[in-house]
Amino acid sequence: MTADPTALAALSVPADEPALDALTLGRRIRELRTERRMTLDALATAIDRAPSQVSMIENGKREPRLSMLRTIAIALGTTLDELLTTEVSSPRAALEIAVERAVRGPVFEALGLPRIRVSKGQSDDTLQTILSLHNEIDRLHRERVATPEEARRANAQLRGIMREQDNYFPELEAQALELLAAVGHSGGPVSQQDIADMADHLGYSLHYVNDLPHSTRTVTDKRNGRIYLPTERSSSRDSRSPIVQAFASHLCAHKEPENYAEFLRQRVETNYLTAAILLPERDAVRMLTEAKTLRRISMEDLRDAFAVSYETAAHRFTNLATARLDIPVHFMKVHESGTIIKAYENDSVRFPSDALGAVEGTTVCRSWTARTVFDVPDRFSAWYQYTDTPTGTFWCTARVEKAKEGEYSVSVGVPFDHVKWFRGRETPHREVSKCPDESCCRRAPGDLADRWAGQSWPAARTPTSLLAALPTGTFPGVDQTEVYQFLEAHAPH
Repeated sequence: MTADPTALAALSVPADEPALDALTLGRRIRELRTERRMTLDALATAIDRAPSQVSMIENGKREPRLSMLRTIAIALGTTLDELLTTEVSSPRAALEIAVERAVRGPVFEALGLPRIRVSKGQSDDTLQTILSLHNEIDRLHRERVATPEEARRANAQLRGIMREQDNYFPELEAQALELLAAVGHSGGPVSQQDIADMADHLGYSLHYVNDLPHSTRTVTDKRNGRIYLPTERSSSRDSRSPIVQAFASHLCAHKEPENYAEFLRQRVETNYLTAAILLPERDAVRMLTEAKTLRRISMEDLRDAFAVSYETAAHRFTNLATARLDIPVHFMKVHESGTIIKAYENDSVRFPSDALGAVEGTTVCRSWTARTVFDVPDRFSAWYQYTDTPTGTFWCTARVEKAKEGEYSVSVGVPFDHVKWFRGRETPHREVSKCPDESCCRRAPGDLADRWAGQSWPAARTPTSLLAALPTGTFPGVDQTEVYQFLEAHAPH
């Protein structure tokens, strides 16, 4: 059984056909209305809506339903097909739409620029200048191919796909269920023997060696059906995970990735399938549903019930939270420097982002739970916190873990309306974040800045993986020659 390629694989599918978005549709409605010398109030009365609602539709801030579009078409004396055409009526209209898209895009947001209201009073030259400046900044960012920008751009696209599906992929859940059934798993935690039986079922034997290539965690010999694993096991890693990740690529029918986006997609599928096997959907949903009824959902309880790492439990919760529990959620893994390693959200929290809309590599506000948890002396207890942000109040739970690159936090959060389902909602800890306002934490207080401006020269501690150029090769970061030499030395003769 192979994974359905239509979801995550959408990264590599170009959009050849022009799409009718809310902005283009709104402009079309406004043009038809003005051509007919109809006021905004008159159209609002004709379709039995408030003028403010019609204004939002014309400004592309609200997308009307099909039934309302039919009513609007009748009021304007036109057809639905004419209303929904993707053709722009004039060069001026095309220019206004292009500037409006730019103003609402990630470049303006990343630079902290205020949105400009596009109006008839602005000359073509003014609008063209704004658009040209935007396009040049965007071009400079996109020029940075073969750098971490390529990875962050691919991550941004992938995160969008995950958000659209609430980070839940039924085809991968089905694969996990089929494999669990094949080895007779009847419920509860998945044992080391279950995992070994799965590998055997798929035609792989396990071999523990002490000379794995330094750039790998496991190596799979597809020709001879062997999975090589390190003799030394990390105390911070689940010993079952490397085995599952090794044969997950077989289950998903992965081929050697041709680009970085495909590499990231395969990694997401592998990690998802691993979590779906170690925390089977039926058992995990049963436990979480009961915890929701009792209003005591806890990442620690999920971790302990299935004997997995906190990060794996938190990841798995994001898979099931919205699709199976109707809880919007966000997740972050943040390096001790404050740099986001990976993140996911479908609850309207506003992550920091760069001009490409990418989150990875940006810095989290000092007031967010993902940062404040590093200052908590008690590393054994769960840390809970409310954070008031410009987009609402969020409650988060977080924990600090260690890796070879240093410490990092794993945090899971929900909007205030959903905190009632979680253990730790009574926490007194509360912070206020004004980010992306620079006065929040990007700019030092005035008196402090006056004393030290121009008198400091810090050496950045940002993880080197975020600064170095992307490694070349099919599998980024892996020394292919070393892997081939290893396989040659260990292959049965």
